[in-house]
Amino acid sequence: MPASSEPLGVGEVADRLVILAKHLHARPAGRIAQAAARHQASAIELVVGQRRVNARSVLAVMGLGAVSGSAVRITVAGPDADAVADEVVRILESPDPDE
Repeated sequence: MPASSEPLGVGEVADRLVILAKHLHARPAGRIAQAAARHQASAIELVVGQRRVNARSVLAVMGLGAVSGSAVRITVAGPDADAVADEVVRILESPDPDE
């Protein structure tokens, strides 16, 4: 089964919705994948429209095609799900430091 369609694990579950101010490009996608890698015990998924991806894959996150105004749902299952979801929200909402 591909990583993007793996079911969420058991335990604490958190769900957040973010409306993007800018498109989701390589830098924030990489930061999300790095955050997901730090939380190996959690299943972290991003959903835009009908597309659902595993947050551990930079290419999958970029492949969501999320642009300014897109609604991104973050779903986390595992220990500290709320804190992990909040971390991903901060990444999505933070301005690009190079602009």
